[in-house]
Amino acid sequence: MTVYFNGDFMPEANVSIAPNDRGFVFGDGVYEVARAEDGRFFRLADHRRRLTRSLDALRIQGVDTEALWTNVQELLPRNGLTDGHAKAYLQITRGAAPRQHAFPDPPVEPTVYARAEAHEPPLDKWRNGVKVILRPDQRWDRCDIKSLNYLPNVLANQAAQEADAYEALLVRDGFVTEGSHSSVAAVFDGTVTVHPFTNRTLPSITRTVMLELCDALDRPVEEFPVAVDDLPAADELFLMGTTTGIMPVVQVDDWTVGDGTPGPVAQELLEAFRALEPA
Repeated sequence: MTVYFNGDFMPEANVSIAPNDRGFVFGDGVYEVARAEDGRFFRLADHRRRLTRSLDALRIQGVDTEALWTNVQELLPRNGLTDGHAKAYLQITRGAAPRQHAFPDPPVEPTVYARAEAHEPPLDKWRNGVKVILRPDQRWDRCDIKSLNYLPNVLANQAAQEADAYEALLVRDGFVTEGSHSSVAAVFDGTVTVHPFTNRTLPSITRTVMLELCDALDRPVEEFPVAVDDLPAADELFLMGTTTGIMPVVQVDDWTVGDGTPGPVAQELLEAFRALEPA
């Protein structure tokens, strides 16, 4: 596999991260994931904006993001990924410096890494729906930053894996915020209900696309937190994410959502989502 690292393309095995890199010792960095189809990334402008927003929020400077995204796109042909489905992962840390909590002064060069690989859409899960579990939302209060600080998400998703579930829905103060690696929506009497964007939720690009599709389909939407106690009354639940797409949920813990099959709203939105061209 050819990857991009600190200005150069190289075999993945040749990448060497300094042991005092702040991403390694502090999780002091950001990341982004984008998917591509036949060599073209989906909603690339949105991913670019979100990465810039995350960098600005953490005050990481010195990254030419314009050149970076050009190089990320170059990873597709270099890895034979111009046909079919692929995904790219990119990560930027504040750089390598002696370990101290405050930012390095003077600043150091950020560490920049990106890779691309094939990605198969989850067709079976879209067709059959998935199980999720409920877990406490133990994350920090800046979930709107796509940072490397993901340990609560890792633990929640590991609990989901051990429960033979696809995802863990996170609950804070009695309300569902989002999943460990996805956004979530509920359907009540035909209305799609999603948590509003706040500091406790990631600005999900797929969520934004879903709202655009609802508008195009004249599907009513309410941006309001869903109480965990109201979940059993939902007609449908579905997840949203870059590699998740729009994923129907048919089971939560030990109870069934609706009639236990993917609901009509999720299926309608998924069909419209899959019909969108990369842009």
